[in-house]
Amino acid sequence: MNVRRLSTAVLLTALLIPASRALAADQVVFLVRHAERAPSPPTPAAPPPGHGMMGEDPPLSAAGEQRAARLASMLAAADIRSIFTSEFRRTRQTAAPLAAKLKLTSVMSAAKDPDPLIAQVRKLKTNVLIVGHSNTIPDLIKKLGVTTEIKIGDDDYDDLFLVVRPATGQPTLIRLKY
Repeated sequence: MNVRRLSTAVLLTALLIPASRALAADQVVFLVRHAERAPSPPTPAAPPPGHGMMGEDPPLSAAGEQRAARLASMLAAADIRSIFTSEFRRTRQTAAPLAAKLKLTSVMSAAKDPDPLIAQVRKLKTNVLIVGHSNTIPDLIKKLGVTTEIKIGDDDYDDLFLVVRPATGQPTLIRLKY
C-alpha cells in the first residue's frame, strides 16, 4: 500500500469512528424494494405490470439474485439484528443472502397491514432491514416519521433507504443506490 492510500485510509478511519459512535445510540432502519423479479407467466386475470401483489408471486430473476447478494455484501457489517419481509417470495429471496450471512431468520409481515410491523420496529433499539415493494416502502418510511415524499418507479430496484431514528428528535432519511 502506498503512502497516499495509507493516509487516505487513516483519514477515513479517523472520520468514521466518531460518526459510528454518534450513531451507536440511534436505530438505523434499512429499507429496500425487493430485487428484480422474474417475469410472470401470462394469465387471463393478470394484474397490470408492476402491480404484482395481487395474486402473483414470482421469484427473483438472475439479476435479482445478483442484487440480493450485493445487498448482503453491503450490509453485512451494518449491525443488523432483525430482518423483516412481506409474505411474497421475492422479498424473502432478496433478504435471504443477508439473513444467511448474519445467521438470522427473517420475519414475515403482511404487506397490506404495515402498522404491526412499524410498532415492532419502533420497539427494537437495534438496526433492522425491511424488504418491501415499490408501493409499500414509501408508506413505511412515512410511518417511521419521515415527511419527505418518496416515489419508487416500477423499474427501480437499486434504492437503499436509511432512516436514522435518534432516541429523541426527528428521523433522518438517507437515499442511496446499490
